[in-house]
Amino acid sequence: MLDQLGPLIPVLHAGATWFMVGLIWFVQIVHYPLLGNVPAGCFAEYSAGHQRRTTRIVAPAMFVEAGCTLVLALFPQGQDADSPVRWVGLGLLVLVWVSTFTIQVPLHARLSTGFDANVWRRLVFTNWVRTAAWTARGIVALLMLR
Repeated sequence: MLDQLGPLIPVLHAGATWFMVGLIWFVQIVHYPLLGNVPAGCFAEYSAGHQRRTTRIVAPAMFVEAGCTLVLALFPQGQDADSPVRWVGLGLLVLVWVSTFTIQVPLHARLSTGFDANVWRRLVFTNWVRTAAWTARGIVALLMLR
């Protein structure tokens, strides 16, 4: 089956990765900064809705991206067999996932009980790690299309 899907995997990988690049820049520049403007009285409800709705959009793309990244790293084809680019892409993906589940998800959990300016500022600041890593992953994904 990998033989049949092989040519599509880099394209699917690039599509999922660039979807996440666009999304993370939107989140970093627009969405997270605006969290500070949500009225305190409805922040917990807003935060819960944000997490639920965002997960529905982000999770499928992240899983497609991760699956394609693993296939490209573990089963390289053609000229990519000797390329370190696939390992750079995998390393960046690990950084994104570690940051997501050890930093951003816990910060969102803290915000789900109510607005805390220090937690919010930390969320905006630490999200730059994911923004940079996903942007670099986008470049890697394009390099893997050649």
